[in-house]
Order: sequence, then structure tokens, then C-alpha cells
Amino acid sequence: MEYRIQLFAGLADTIGSPAVSLAAPAPSMTVAALKELLAASFPQAAGQLQQAFIAVNQAYAAAADVVTVHDEIAVIPPVSGGEPGPSEAERPDPAEARELFGLTRQTIDPNEVLSRVLDPNHGASLLFVGTTREWTHGQRTVRLDYEAYEPMALRTMRQIGEEIAARWPGTRTAITHRLGEVAIGEASVVIAVSAPHRADCYEASRYAIERLKQIVPIWKKELWEDGYEWKGHQLGPWDPTRSQT
Repeated sequence: MEYRIQLFAGLADTIGSPAVSLAAPAPSMTVAALKELLAASFPQAAGQLQQAFIAVNQAYAAAADVVTVHDEIAVIPPVSGGEPGPSEAERPDPAEARELFGLTRQTIDPNEVLSRVLDPNHGASLLFVGTTREWTHGQRTVRLDYEAYEPMALRTMRQIGEEIAARWPGTRTAITHRLGEVAIGEASVVIAVSAPHRADCYEASRYAIERLKQIVPIWKKELWEDGYEWKGHQLGPWDPTRSQT
């Protein structure tokens, strides 16, 4: 028996593979024990593993949770975050969720994303567009390259929409995120929010981008003229299991 484990971003680079198999000392173990086994098997990645979370069947798992050889397992390093400082209901059915939340390797049309949330009973709508900037702290970026744990990314995007609908009843949210190469000036993420009132719309839009950076398993590789770096969460200690306040 083996544990089959998916890896992403800089962690996959360090270990040298997007997936590994570990011989199972038992058919089940705690998440904490699995992380210890991984660190012992790949000591070069021990530091990265210490910061990472384990996802079991596309949901973040606690250290005491039990994982089995039959589960879908992924190691989630810190997800793509922004720079420190200011950041620029009912459960939808699966068909609606697929329309509202998406991943694409094509150029994002902000107006198309906005069209998904427009409602004749809503008096406000907002569009957030996150783009690739050329200069950060004096270093020139050539392009960005985004990678995702795609099924879990879509699931957590839907979770954000549900959280917003519960906090601000009547609010509707759509999110589309780019994957692959994103050139300077191009949109990497577009978030559209509409609500009956503008105050809720402003708050929900800010919540959506901050929550996306906290829980959605998408990673950003920042490429320079002389190298690259995987960028993870940069807004303090990363804990995707913590509720947003």
C-alpha cells in the first residue's frame, strides 16, 4: 500500500516531481504523522513542509485528522499572496457555481465576468482587476506563471461566494483566475460583485480578494530576467483553516 501525494509550486520544484508515493506503514495515519513521514523522506523540503498544509479530498485538514491510502492527498504550500499594506443566502447549485467561478489560460474579459453578477434588483456592482506589475521593490518582473490545484481551487472559490452571500445577503460574486503565463499589464484575476446596496458591495469585494489569497490553492511564479521565485502568502502567518474576521 502507498500514499499517493500531489505537490505544487516551489515544493514540487524542491522535491523534483509534482507527485510522490510513500510506502504505507499503516493504511491510515494522522495528518501530522504524514507530514513527519514526508519530511523524513525528503529532508531537503523539511522547511517548506513545516509551513504547508495537507488537503484531504480537496479540503484543508487539521493535524489530528486521519488520512488513508484511499484518500486524495495534496500538500498545499502557502498560496499566492499580495504585498503587505493596503490591498488594491443560499448555496448555489453546481451549474450556477461553474458559471460564476472559473480558471482559464486565456485572456480574461472583465466585462464578461461582470455580466455574470448583474441583477436588475441590485443597485451596485464592482469589478476588481488584479494585473501583473513590472516593478516590485526595484526588481523588474518579466512575467508571472500561475499554477493551481484546480479542483480544490474551484471548490474554495465557491466557498468564498457562499461566505459572502451569508455575510451580505443578496450579494452575488463571480471570480475568474488566470493560469499559466501572464504578461505585464494583463489581468491575473477578475472579481465581480453586485449587491442591493453599495456599502455591502465595497465590503464584499475587499473580502473576496483577501479570502482568495488566504485559502485558494493558486501559486504565483515571479520570473525575472535572471531567475524566478515562487511567491506565497505575504500577509502574516498563513493559516487557511482560520475564518476571516
